[in-house]
Order: sequence, then structure tokens, then C-alpha cells
Amino acid sequence: MALGRPAWAATRAALQALLRRGGDAAGGRPVNGALHDDAALRGAVLHRRAAVRMHLPAAIGDYTDFYSSRAHATNVGTMFRGADAALMPNWLHLPVGYHGRASSVVVSGTPVRRPVGQVSASGTGDPVLKAAALLDFELEAAVFIGGPGNALGEPVSIDEARGAIFGVVLMNDWSARDVQKWEYVPLGPFTAKSFATTISPWVVPLEALDPFAVAAPPQVDPAPLPYLTPKGGTRTVPDVALTVGIKGAGMAAPSTVCESNLRHLYWTFEQQVAHHTVTGCNLRAGDLLATGTISGEGERERGSLLELSWKGTRTVELGGGVSRKFLQDGDEVVLGGWCQGDGYRVGFGECRGTVTPARAV
Repeated sequence: MALGRPAWAATRAALQALLRRGGDAAGGRPVNGALHDDAALRGAVLHRRAAVRMHLPAAIGDYTDFYSSRAHATNVGTMFRGADAALMPNWLHLPVGYHGRASSVVVSGTPVRRPVGQVSASGTGDPVLKAAALLDFELEAAVFIGGPGNALGEPVSIDEARGAIFGVVLMNDWSARDVQKWEYVPLGPFTAKSFATTISPWVVPLEALDPFAVAAPPQVDPAPLPYLTPKGGTRTVPDVALTVGIKGAGMAAPSTVCESNLRHLYWTFEQQVAHHTVTGCNLRAGDLLATGTISGEGERERGSLLELSWKGTRTVELGGGVSRKFLQDGDEVVLGGWCQGDGYRVGFGECRGTVTPARAV
């Protein structure tokens, strides 16, 4: 990850050559075919998924979470401030973000304990320490920073930003909404999110997503400042289908509650990197930059239970008479993602986590 783009491209090409059928030299690229054509070799080097334990794909030094979906920001702002003040004045001018907690980023499959935190029923005082009742998921993606990084004091331009991005993972930024409501003013979320963040173990290289690039949502009124505008003005995001399923205790399989897409990001990965470093912040290989909740305009495209239940005023049906407003103990949340090609998919794997009971208070 720290070696940079030439090493990433060479490693990817070598793996592709090993896995292709011998003689199938697509695009004139070299083909080894050893793994595809030799069953004994495959048996020696490939392992069944159920027989292995996945780990975090990198040592995460720093973790930043952005707020890059306009639909999500509008939904949340409408719920708490009204439609006329849904977006804060800065939102259309810069990728809003905050620094998260790298130590509690965990790999898919790690159980997530319901957090205990300070909650105020009235929102104005008399808080109590209790298990969070309004536990939520957030459908996100995140990029790993790679290469040598930028020196302290030296920003990464938007046209150089792509070279700093190694690849993309799925992310569930677990959130305790009742804790968040009490603590977030004036500095933003803290303990309501720092207890756990789950990512998928497989990192999809940015190069693998190039064939699926689509135009990002237009930024015209207002237009961003020049440091957030690439040469030629063309901004793209990958067309990645995203889903969220919830499997309650006793359910045979997860029930899909959300179908969204990475193309809904108003602020692109490159804009996030450029803004993160504009003041001279240095990024390092293994740093994780997340998109924030990815929601679309449709009701089923809402990437959190906060939005799907509209702040707990509606139920989200899971089927068989089971419904949710927020997550219960024993619920497993499963995020999925893929790019759809002509007869093939580029998959992201899964990002799973099961809620376990809170500690005694």
C-alpha cells in the first residue's frame, strides 16, 4: 500500500495473469495461467472462505469521516432543522468531515457491543448513563490512502489526489442516535460513533473501478473554489450498487432495507483528499477516509435507520411480521456492494456485524 501506483499496478497484473486461463491473453496482457490450469497448485494455495479468519487490510493510522451525500445531509437537516434550513451554509462549498477513532475500526464479522453513554430524554439537561436505545447503521464506503504520502504543510492538489488513493472498502459507521443527539453540539459526534466502525476485509483497487466511472452530481450553484475543481471540470464517481440487510434473531436470512449507490456522492474521493490536505495536513499510507452515509433521493435509498424510520416515526418492515425503528440486540447488519459489468461483476464482498447486549451499568 505504501509503495505507490507502479507497484499496485504490477501486483494486480501479476495476480490477473495467474488467475486467467492459459492462452487467454485479454488485451495483449501476459498470462501465466498456473492457478487456473493446475488443480494441485490451486489446492495448495487457495483456501475456502469459511476456513479462514479475515483481518483488517492495513494498520489504520488515522480515520476521517465525511458527510458527502447531499440526499443524506438534506434528510437529516430536514428532520432536525426543517426543510428551509436543511443544509448548513458551508455544505455546498466544502466536503464537511470530522476525525473519527481509528482504534475501534474492526473487520467484518466482529461483534459490536451496544454502547453505554450519556443520554438526555429532554435534550436540555438531566442526563443519565444508560445503554443506547437508538442504535443505527450507516451505509458508507471508504478509501485507503496509499503511496509515500504528502509532506506536512504541503497540500495534495485535486489533480494529484487520485494517485494518493489505494482502493475502496465498504463501511458501517455504527451510531448511537440518542447519545449523539445530546453530545454533538457544538463540536460534532464523539462517543456516539467511537465505539465501533466495521469495514469489509477486501480492498477494491481504484483501477478496477475505472470502467464503472460515471459523472458525479453537478456542482453549479455554487461552483466550488478552484482547489476543489479538477482541470477540465470533469468529476466522476464509481457506479457501485450498495445494499443493506438486517437479519433479526430467528430470521433465516437478512431482509434488504436499503438499495443505494456510490454515484449519489456529491463530493468525490478526490475532492475529499484535496480538502483534507488544503491546510497542509499530511496523509499517510493506511489512513482511512470515509464518505459518510450514502443516500439517494428515493425512500428505499436511505442509508440509515434514522432516515428509513424518519427519526423513529415510521417502522421499517423486515417481513414475517418483524419490523424495526432502530437496531435490537441480536440483529446482524450486512452491507454489500458491486459494480455490474457486461456479464460480470466486480464485488466488494460483505461488511457484517452483529449487535450484542450492552454491559451492565
